[in-house]
Formats: sequence, C-alpha cells, structure tokens
Amino acid sequence: MSEDSDQEDKTEDASERKIEQAIERGEVPKSMEAATFFSLAAGTLALMITGTIGLSEFVGSMRGFLGNSHQVQVDSHGMMAVAQFSAEKIAMIVGVPFLFAIIAGIASGLVMHRPLWTVEPMMPKLNRISIMSGYKRIFGKEAFVQFAKSFVKFLIVAILIVAVLWPERARLDQLVRLDPIKILDVGWALTLKLLGGVLAIFAFVAAIDVIYQRFTWMQRLKMTREEMKKEFKETEGSPEIKARIRKLRAEMLRQRMMQQVPKASVIITNPTHYSVALRYEAGMNAPILLAKGVDSLAMRIREVAGEHEIPIIENVALARALYARVEIDQEIPEEHYKAVAEVIGYVMRLRRGRL
Repeated sequence: MSEDSDQEDKTEDASERKIEQAIERGEVPKSMEAATFFSLAAGTLALMITGTIGLSEFVGSMRGFLGNSHQVQVDSHGMMAVAQFSAEKIAMIVGVPFLFAIIAGIASGLVMHRPLWTVEPMMPKLNRISIMSGYKRIFGKEAFVQFAKSFVKFLIVAILIVAVLWPERARLDQLVRLDPIKILDVGWALTLKLLGGVLAIFAFVAAIDVIYQRFTWMQRLKMTREEMKKEFKETEGSPEIKARIRKLRAEMLRQRMMQQVPKASVIITNPTHYSVALRYEAGMNAPILLAKGVDSLAMRIREVAGEHEIPIIENVALARALYARVEIDQEIPEEHYKAVAEVIGYVMRLRRGRL
C-alpha cells in the first residue's frame, strides 16, 4: 500500500538528470516483444535468402540419397551416417538465419534507448531476494500484463495456423502419396506463409509493447514535488554550489586579468584601494580596460606593472570612476575621454623623455 501511495504522490515528469541517471544505472525500457520480432524478422529474411539455395542443395542431395536408398546399410553405423548427413544439410539451411536472429535480438534494444555499457544491473541487491518483491513480481500488475500478452499471442498464432492450414487440408491429405521431394517443396511454401503471418502479428504486438514499456518506464521515473525541489537545490539552487561557481569564475577572471596586465599602457590608481589597467595604441577608437581590482588584487596589479615597467599614475577620482563604470575588455565611456587622454599624454611624454 505504501508503494502505491508513493506512486500517487509522483505527479511530476522525470527530469533530464533523473532520466540520465537511470540510463547510467542500466534502468532502461526493455521490450521482449521487440526483441522477438526483430529476431524473427532477421531469421526469416535470412532464411528466405539462404534457405532457398540451401533447400535446393538439400533436395538435390536427398534425391540422390533416396534414389540409392537400397544401398544404405540398415544398422547402427548406416543410420548414424544418415543422421549425420541430414544434420549437416539442415544446419547449412538454418545456421545463418539463426545467427542473424541472435544479432537482431541483441540489437533490438537500440529501438528504445541508445547503446550503453554498465554492470550495475548485475550487482547483487537485497530487494531482489525480498519475499514481498518476489510476490509482486509474480502476482503484480506487470506479471498480469505479461501473462495477458502471452495468452493473446498464443491465441492469435493458433488462429493464424488454423487459417493458413485449413484451406490446405485437402492438399495435406495428399502429401503421403507425393514424392518426398514434393513434400519438401510444399512444406517450405507453407512454412514461409506461416512465418509471414506470424511476422505481421508480432510487428503489431511489438509496436504496442514498445509504446507501453516506454510509458511505464516514464511513469516509474516520475518524481514528487519534494524530489524536484531537492534535485533543483542539488544542481542549480544550492547556495554552496552557487558560491563555488562564483569563486571559480572570479578566479578564472583574475587569472585572465593578470595575464593582460603586462600589455597595459598605464595603471591608474588611488594610493591604497583601486587599480585600473588601460591599454591604448595608435589607431584605437578609445583606450580599453584590461584589468581592475581593489585592495589585495589592486596591489597585485601594481606589482605586475612594476615588474614590467608599466607607468603607474595616481588619480583617485578617475580610478574609482573607471572601476565602477567600465567592465573588462570594454572601451572607456566618452565622459572620461578627456581625463584619460591627459593621463595617456603624460605617459607618452614620459616615454619620449626616457628615449
């Protein structure tokens, strides 16, 4: 009862994260009907291609064998030779279709989910040996659905066999009077006819089962509102994660800024708190802010500037204004052109004086 009530509380569709986690654990929708259909279809196709050739060879061999049947020794050695001969010929006919059927059955899972490799479904779990879990697997809703499917398939296939063979009853009565080679031809034709009908039935059943399995899988993955909130908090809404992301971004920005400082033309500071690195070259529309910082970061900018002999100019108001108004890699606004131009001009005069 508690499990049913929990399922009723799951009113929200599964998130992408929960779906991905389920797939990684190997909890994916599986359709045995789709696997059966693809195996049967591949086997039938291969049988139609290779079986006709193999059957012709088998008929030719049997014709020669039956024509000389009086020469076969009726003892254990002779009967063993006959059995071995027949087994080899039959194996040649059904071997390739059987291999195709196995490969198609394995590949049928691609219809419902992408390829994956995981060993988690093989790991031991306590709930698999639980009496209640075993009872639910045997007498639960899923078991009833599987039983109903099996019964309906059996009933439909039985009706199909009757529908195919009943019109041929007069012909089948005459088989005992036909040449053995003719019996093989008739049997082959009826086999292909039956396989075609069975394939049509299983195609319909497989299509319905794929939709049903996908639907029930999504229903099992549904979430309660509390689970949705918890997942959101764990991924996007957690203050700790947000703080960590902000810290990483700030560190990356700091590293990038410090790499830009050696390219600066001038560092504008107030004596203790602010540092702003500007770059200007002939042909640029306006100077560009390469780096900025306060307190310890401002000190580090000044240190790097000193290491690369970049001029450091003290201008309290301009340093504060540029720090507040301009972001990294942006041009300075027009209202600061005059003040910055004075600083740049002063720096250029200093450089000419040194030269």
